[in-house]
Amino acid sequence: MRWLTLYLRSRRVPAALAVTAGATVVLWSLWSIFSDSRDAGLPMVVLSILILVAAVSTTLTSPDGDLDRTAALSWRPRRALHVAAALTVVLLLLTATLATGARFGPAAVVLRDAAGLLGLAALGAATLGAARSWFVPLGWTLAVMVFPPMTGTAGHILTWQLQATDSTAAAATAAVFGVAGMAAYALAGPLRRPPAEAAL
Repeated sequence: MRWLTLYLRSRRVPAALAVTAGATVVLWSLWSIFSDSRDAGLPMVVLSILILVAAVSTTLTSPDGDLDRTAALSWRPRRALHVAAALTVVLLLLTATLATGARFGPAAVVLRDAAGLLGLAALGAATLGAARSWFVPLGWTLAVMVFPPMTGTAGHILTWQLQATDSTAAAATAAVFGVAGMAAYALAGPLRRPPAEAAL
């Protein structure tokens, strides 16, 4: 149990949980106060997922990346479990709103977009470093927000975040990103920071 406590603290998990919970409450309150509709619009749902994913992505590294690689532990399953736990947190927070007066759903969209965006963040952590892991999901999502959802298979793949729940191409795209991100992060871990950057 002491190992788990140290692990969570080293990755700033308590702070990330506080931020995600606080952000969910703020977004839920804003929609409850300023909207006449009970169901949040899809762009609002996607942006909410993006904010929560960005918050949990800060936990994808520790102060000492070299220690993670040299300790006498098998880090691969632990890193995969970490990503799965982060996804669970995002899902629980947003699906909990489905029983309230301001609903962020449907649940299938939350699952699809959370898995895909978190997968992109995990890929970013493995290739760009945890500090920049949110760049790709943020950039892709904001670009998608500028244009209306596209039609056709290619359009559904490019704008998968905003597609309807019955889009097989969007679901498959999110699944690929989710699995690829978890696998890349589990196998390689976060990109090592240069010594000068790590010292900051």
